[in-house]
Amino acid sequence: MRIVLTMMVTLLVGLGVLFYIEPTKPMPGEAYVELVNVTGDDDAPKCPLDIRYSDEAPRGLRDDVLAAWNALKGKGTAEGVSMCLNDGKRSAWQQQAEFDSAVRRFGSAEQASKYVLTPEASNHVQGVAVDIQPLSAASWVERGNGKYGWCRRYQNEPWHFEYDPSYVGGCPPMLPNALASR
Repeated sequence: MRIVLTMMVTLLVGLGVLFYIEPTKPMPGEAYVELVNVTGDDDAPKCPLDIRYSDEAPRGLRDDVLAAWNALKGKGTAEGVSMCLNDGKRSAWQQQAEFDSAVRRFGSAEQASKYVLTPEASNHVQGVAVDIQPLSAASWVERGNGKYGWCRRYQNEPWHFEYDPSYVGGCPPMLPNALASR
């Protein structure tokens, strides 16, 4: 019986490998096409404010977004608010891997899209979105109501902010989730 069970599990695992291939990082020297040329930092240091999160360097953000991020951090520091860039610019590859992971976790592309968008729809891939941690810092940014050009966009993501200079006049109404933005 044990042998039959072992063979069945082995067969099922083997079939799973045939029908699903987990996206992996390219090996050094391996050729691949990167649809967006700047990759977020998967190996960023831990956020000193909360080690559950990372603190990426803000590379790859659009130039105006980078300037706005640096200004936001400076204003925060001046007001005693420290923040970490938990997630900023993502490559199309990284975003696709995030989306695929969410599909597995939530069971469908539609459900996953409420939390993670495809590369074509993601403002992280465009370099205009950041995820701010800790949540106390994200809350400070949200209370500014666009004062520095940053607005929280989704009710179900208190860490996700997008930059648009027009937000300085006040944030647009929040959407329930990322899926509602498409």
